[in-house]
Amino acid sequence: MFAAAMGEDFARLHPMLQRRFGVGLASGYACVGEGVMSRIRRGPWWTVPFLQIGRFRNILVPEVGADVPFTIENFAYRDPFGRETVTFVREFRMPHRRRRFDATMVLAQGRIVDYLGTHQHLAVDLDLSADADGGLVLRSDAQRFYAGPLGFRFPMLFSGRALLRESFDDDTGLFRIRLEVRNRVFGFLFGYEGTFRCTFVDVVDAPQRLKPVHHEPRT
Repeated sequence: MFAAAMGEDFARLHPMLQRRFGVGLASGYACVGEGVMSRIRRGPWWTVPFLQIGRFRNILVPEVGADVPFTIENFAYRDPFGRETVTFVREFRMPHRRRRFDATMVLAQGRIVDYLGTHQHLAVDLDLSADADGGLVLRSDAQRFYAGPLGFRFPMLFSGRALLRESFDDDTGLFRIRLEVRNRVFGFLFGYEGTFRCTFVDVVDAPQRLKPVHHEPRT
């Protein structure tokens, strides 16, 4: 899926990133990452209601923290509409609770569409590229909101654009990740950075606990 979306850029990724983002139905394996977020941040006080709303559908995290253990699970499966789908389910083990940030990705018309949350209410177009050091750079683009028969392009004034960079450190054998979500008017909303190790597991399907409650056919 990611190789198809990135074209020649996929071959420019570090080999470990090629393996990590090579998860798919044809590959026959999943990628399970476990590590520590050195920082989980949010914007000023007025961003809290935005993040609290998101937590009800496992979108973003309202708390802040340092040295927070986390996992990220990437499993491929075929959704009810026949589409190859890859899970990106992150769980953050905060001091007094666990938080999840759920996403599932499909390939549609040559681009990756990222469905956020447990009910795939928000569909986000992603732009993926390789940087000069073999890292993966992800930028979010247009967003659409779907709920039942309702569907509309989500106004970016009320949302944020994500910039994520993921790389592999040969010296430590760790993957490094950094995410920032910003609103073009209000600035920084949410972000995290950390490191993790990956285990590659032979599987043919994703566990039910990682799949969304509702699958949205519209992209």
